[in-house]
Amino acid sequence: MEDRDYMALALELAEQGAGWTCPNPMVGAVIVKAGRIIGQGYHHRCGELHAEREALAACTEDPAGSTLYVTLEPCCHQGRQPPCVDAVLEAGIRRVVVGTTDPNPLVGGKGIARLQEHGVEVTVGVLEEECRALNRFFFHYIRTRRPYVVMKYAMTMDGKIAAYTGDAKWITGEAAREHVHRLRHRCRGILVGVGTVLADDPMLNCRLPGGRDPVRIICDSHLRTPLTAQVVTTAGEVPTLLATCETDPARHAPYQAAGCRVLALPEQAGKVDLAALLDALGKLEMDSLLLEGGGTLNWSFLEQRLVQSVYAYIAPKLLGGATAKSPVEGTGVPSPQAAFFLKNTRIQTLGEDFLLESEVDDRVHGDC
Repeated sequence: MEDRDYMALALELAEQGAGWTCPNPMVGAVIVKAGRIIGQGYHHRCGELHAEREALAACTEDPAGSTLYVTLEPCCHQGRQPPCVDAVLEAGIRRVVVGTTDPNPLVGGKGIARLQEHGVEVTVGVLEEECRALNRFFFHYIRTRRPYVVMKYAMTMDGKIAAYTGDAKWITGEAAREHVHRLRHRCRGILVGVGTVLADDPMLNCRLPGGRDPVRIICDSHLRTPLTAQVVTTAGEVPTLLATCETDPARHAPYQAAGCRVLALPEQAGKVDLAALLDALGKLEMDSLLLEGGGTLNWSFLEQRLVQSVYAYIAPKLLGGATAKSPVEGTGVPSPQAAFFLKNTRIQTLGEDFLLESEVDDRVHGDC
C-alpha cells in the first residue's frame, strides 16, 4: 500500500464522525509500521479524543519509528483537548503524512512546523482535495464564523415543489427521503420559514436510527408560530430556536416556557436580517445549516449570497400548473446572464429519483 491508500483509509475513518464533531472537523488517522497498520482512529465527538490520540491509544505495538497518516494537520494548541503534536512527538513517530493544512489560525501550518522542528519528516497534500471536501463545513465556518448553508429542495422535472393545490406529499420516493435524513444528521441546524410551519406543521427531525437531530430554527419575523406547532410542543426534546424581529419579552415568554430559545434580531425590509441570523448562529458554534425553506426564503438567501451548496432532489414526474410553487421564487434575475451560477455538480441516483449536488459559484456574473 502507498501513501494514498493509507490516506483513503483515514478518510473512511473520519467520515464515521459525521454529524457529531461540530464545531470540530472530522479527522481520521492511521499508524503504519514496517508496512503493517498498528493503530487507527477517528474523532468521534466534539470534546472527545482527537483522531491522532485515538489511533495512538489503539496501537497494537510501540509506535516509535512509525508513520502517521492524518487527514488534517495535527493541532498544536490547547482547546477542548491537549495538543495532538505533543502526543505525536512523545510517541516517537518518525514521519507524518498530512491530507491538508488546518485553516484555523491557531494551527495554520504551526503544527507541521513544530513537527519538523523536532526532526519529524512531514509530507503534506496527499488526497488534499478529498480531505478538504470532507470538511467543507468546518473550513467555511473557520474562515467566516458563519454556518455553511446548504439549500435543499425536492421538485418534479418541470420544476414544481408541490401541486397547484399545495399538496407536496410525496414528490420523491423513500430512497431520496432517507438521503435527506442523512443530510439532516450531517448538518448542525435546519431552517425553515414560518410559512412552512403554518402550512405543514413539520417535525424537522432526523429519523435515522441513532441519528442526531439538527437544531431547529424557525425564521419568524413577527412570531406567528402557533404554540401548538410540533416544533414548539417538542422543543423540550429537540433544540428549537425562533429567529424574530419581535422584541417584546411578553411575546417571547410562552415560547420560552415551552422550551424554545427566542433570538431577537435586527430587521431588514420588515423581515429578519438573514446575515445577522447567520452571525448569531456562528456564535452558537453552528458550522452548517440545512435550508429547507419555501421559494421566498430560498430566494432571500440566494439574493444575499448566503448559500454555499444546492441539493436538488428531482423526481421523474410532471405536475404542471401556472400557480404551482417552484423552489426559488422572489423577484428573480432579469436575464440568464445574471443567474446564480453553480459549479462542481455531482449527480446521484436515489431509487427512481436523482440528486443534483452543486456548489454556488461566488463569482459575480451578469453584465459586470
